[in-house]
Amino acid sequence: MAIVSNTVAYLDGDVVLEAFFAFDDALAGRRPAVLINHTWAGRDDFVAEKAKKLAALGYLGFAVDMYGKGVLGSGPDENMKLMQPFMADRAMLQKRMEAALAAVKLMPWVDDSKIAAIGFCFGGLCSLDLARTGADIKGVVSFHGLLLPGNTQGNIIKAKILALCGRDDPLVPAEQVLAFEQEMTEAGVDWQLHTYGNTMHGFTNPRANDPAFGTVYQPDADRRSWIAMQNFLEEIFV
Repeated sequence: MAIVSNTVAYLDGDVVLEAFFAFDDALAGRRPAVLINHTWAGRDDFVAEKAKKLAALGYLGFAVDMYGKGVLGSGPDENMKLMQPFMADRAMLQKRMEAALAAVKLMPWVDDSKIAAIGFCFGGLCSLDLARTGADIKGVVSFHGLLLPGNTQGNIIKAKILALCGRDDPLVPAEQVLAFEQEMTEAGVDWQLHTYGNTMHGFTNPRANDPAFGTVYQPDADRRSWIAMQNFLEEIFV
C-alpha cells in the first residue's frame, strides 16, 4: 500500500476551490471515487483524514471545498457566516457540488462510472443535495447531516441514499427526519436511515464535546456508522 495525497484546484464560475485527494498508488487501473463533504468549518484535516482512510479501502477520496481555496472558519460564528449563504440558496450549493463532481471525473485514476458522495453535518446536506440534482452517481452517505428538503425541482434522484443519524441530535429533530423519509419515499428513492440511540450531533468527530450545543463524540456510533458506509459502498460499486 502506498497512499499518495495532494491538492487540486478547480472552479465554480470564477471561484477558485481546492480539493484534497488521496489514493493507493499500489493499485493498478481506475477505481471508484468518493466525494467527501466537510462540516461548516470548511475543508480541514478531518475530511483529509477521511480521504486517506477511503484511499486505504481502494477508493480515491476527494475532499470537496465548498468555501474557496484556503477559506476555513475559526469558530462557530465564522463557520455560520460561511455556511449560511449556501443554506439560503440551495441552487448555489448544488451548483458548487456539481463543480466538484465534474472535477473528480477528470482525475486519471477515477472510474467516472463509479462515484459516490459522503458528508458530515453541513456536508451531509451537500451530499444529499448532489443526489437531489439528479446527478448520475451511485450513492450518497450522510453522517449526522441536515436532512432539509429543498430545490429538487422534480429531478429524478438516481443515487441510493444512506442517512446515519443520532437519536438525540437537536439539529435534526424528529419532524425533520420524518419529512426526509417522506421526501425520499415519494421520490421513489432506494433509501435507508440508521438511527443511533443515546447519540447527539457530530458523533463522528472526536473533538465534539459541547452537550449544550448538541455536539458530542460517540465512539460506538462513529465505528458503527463507518462500517455501515463501507458496506454501502461495497454494494453500490459492484
